[in-house]
Amino acid sequence: MSVIVIEFITLDGIVSDPDGSSGTPGGGWAFRHGPETVAGDKFRLGATLDEGVLLLGRTTWELFSRLWPGRTDPFSARMNAVPKLVATRTLTDVSAWGNSRVLDGDLVDAVKRERRDVVVTGSPSVVHALMAEDLVDEYRLLTFPTVLGTGTRLFPAGGPPVRLECRSAERAGAAVLASYGRA
Repeated sequence: MSVIVIEFITLDGIVSDPDGSSGTPGGGWAFRHGPETVAGDKFRLGATLDEGVLLLGRTTWELFSRLWPGRTDPFSARMNAVPKLVATRTLTDVSAWGNSRVLDGDLVDAVKRERRDVVVTGSPSVVHALMAEDLVDEYRLLTFPTVLGTGTRLFPAGGPPVRLECRSAERAGAAVLASYGRA
């Protein structure tokens, strides 16, 4: 089992509001580069979506549950079919997006018990909780040529050092997709 974090990220490490749905002043930064940069399986998830599980925080799940269910292209069909765990203290009904269920108990314990690959998309608070317990095995980052200066960072200031190695890097439209794993 591996924990894979996938994120849209700016050059200065910001992961918040890439689509503009949160209404932040710099929001929507990822989608300004055109649909070809963000569409499809940019993160090379492939079979992981067939055999793994998506882990989402409440905010990301709420956004995705409005976007994905109505889509029918092959990648969307995989996103809709994959089992989804929702880390939330407030939601009880997650029926709006098929194959979703509220995570039982403690987030970290649930991830440690999971036998499938866990893909965390967006959901910075979930990612930070897993990072704090050294549970992230791989980061797949789609880095956009944008500097925001403020927002939620993937690696917060004052956090512990993290040693990673670059496994791959390739251009994806206006962005660069890079994979980093434990060093």
